[in-house]
Amino acid sequence: MTPPAPRDASGDAARRGGRRWSRWLSAVFAVAVVALLAWAAHKVDWDDVSGALRQLPASALAAGAALCALSHLIYSGYDLIGKQWARHEVPARRVMLITFISYAFNLNLGSLVGGIGMRLRLYAREGLKHPVPTKILALSMASNWLGYGLLAGGLFLFGWLSPPPDWKIGGTALRGLGALMWVLVAGYLALCAFARRRELTLRGHEFFVPSLRLALMQLAISSANWLTMGAVLWVLLQQRVDYGHTLAVLLVAAVAGVVTHVPAGLGVLEGVFVALLGPALGPGKVLAALIAYRALYYLAPLVIAAAAYFTLEAKARK
Repeated sequence: MTPPAPRDASGDAARRGGRRWSRWLSAVFAVAVVALLAWAAHKVDWDDVSGALRQLPASALAAGAALCALSHLIYSGYDLIGKQWARHEVPARRVMLITFISYAFNLNLGSLVGGIGMRLRLYAREGLKHPVPTKILALSMASNWLGYGLLAGGLFLFGWLSPPPDWKIGGTALRGLGALMWVLVAGYLALCAFARRRELTLRGHEFFVPSLRLALMQLAISSANWLTMGAVLWVLLQQRVDYGHTLAVLLVAAVAGVVTHVPAGLGVLEGVFVALLGPALGPGKVLAALIAYRALYYLAPLVIAAAAYFTLEAKARK
């Protein structure tokens, strides 16, 4: 009879040490999340939020809230494209929950916390090994900007937005930018359609090229999300500006927020909207709609996402 193999004491100790480090890191991450939530809450002028909400008709708020929920639902499906590519075993409903939590934190606390840190951590909780979560994240980010390029390119190219006279970029340059966006979107789709290899290496970095079918799914779901976000603001502005113009201003504000690296685009979104719509509607009405938009699209989902995140953490510890 073969005697049992001796236990590897050093291996057991290493595993116990790894579990202790994991618990410590979990605690530190949770404390950091709480601190960031407190910081975000401190930055919000709650009197302005409540005042803006009182100024708007209940019907506009209800329609805006419904469209916000729809947008978050659409965005929570971004990572389902990654699931289809990776064929991992994390259930679709859990994938959508992870994407929703990450998106809500991303909107309020920045991409490093939400879009990247939160998403990778939650996928690691589900047992996905590197580099699968990173590639899913890359697909999600590409999806977001692919739809942006399609819509913004069309709106800029066909003159839906007229820049103010004091802007450094004029109407002709904006049309040129729109044409460039369409070229980039078309180039991405062509690469996905005709690439002979699905793994490309550029300067030591590996890039995954999805199939044309996945690329078209990226384009469709991202476009739907941006269109829904534009509809939220159009409703909260009580349709005083045509929908295409509202969407164009939102797309300009979105890229301005990314360029300035301000968490939640605080002040950037408002500045762009007041500059472009304030002369026609008045700054007060524009700011009231934007404060309501932040309350419904940013803050309310963050409360739900924070509760969901800490629930997942508590279950993981058990």
